[in-house]
Amino acid sequence: MAEQVSFEDFAKLDLRVARILRAERVEGADKLLKLTIRVGSEERVLAAGIAQHYEPESLEGKLIVVVANLAPRTVRGITSQGMLLAAVSDDRSRIVLLTPDAGKEIEDGSKVS
Repeated sequence: MAEQVSFEDFAKLDLRVARILRAERVEGADKLLKLTIRVGSEERVLAAGIAQHYEPESLEGKLIVVVANLAPRTVRGITSQGMLLAAVSDDRSRIVLLTPDAGKEIEDGSKVS
């Protein structure tokens, strides 16, 4: 486990539901996908290291959870505007996206708390 953080530090994170609009492989990168997502009324791009675990076409339309207020970072020429949340096994052999309850629909942009 990582070191503890205060509630105030955790509260600084803006976790939101996002819908994946498009997903595509990044040329020359085995692990990276470029995702175009919608968070409410805003479209963003994420660079996500999930290409070995998900086919791009299987992601389009899927709801995911993202850290919406993470500072942008450039990865392989892609300015990533947030980070998706996923569960990762200790040996990194399995990555599973965190998604809202599949039995219930919620709008992209909704706050996760």
